[in-house]
Amino acid sequence: MSALRDALRDLSEDVFFDLLESDDAYLLVVDVPGVTADALEVSAEDGHLGIEAQREKDLPGEYRYLEENRSIFFDVELPVPEDALEGEADVSVDRGVLELTIPKRSKRPETTIDVVERDSNGSDRDVDGPDSNGSDRDITERDITDRDADDAADPQDPEPR
Repeated sequence: MSALRDALRDLSEDVFFDLLESDDAYLLVVDVPGVTADALEVSAEDGHLGIEAQREKDLPGEYRYLEENRSIFFDVELPVPEDALEGEADVSVDRGVLELTIPKRSKRPETTIDVVERDSNGSDRDVDGPDSNGSDRDITERDITDRDADDAADPQDPEPR
């Protein structure tokens, strides 16, 4: 996200923007006075968002420009944070305010890995499954430590653990 913040800070001081973040998305709000949806183009490619906007100026018939300081073009390419889905961005413009919502990738849920125990026959047994007595109980750390000590002391076991 810092690359996006840096790119926004590098914009002309004439560009007014806000960058917001929620758990699910980023929201970029940019003032683009006089720009309508028809004069706005937003593209997403290779981890960047391109925003091009052009506003039209109407001159009263009897006037001409002596000096022109209000830009009619806005053209910027911004890097997208790594956790953002730029291809699913949503853009709107209302009364000269562009709102660009970029959803974040969903966080992967934690995965639980089943632990199995090999018995003396080399068969796998689910740790949370029935024990050798047929009862369904969880094996505790003490059970494993006790078993490991018994296995290490067993002279019949060719491979002590």
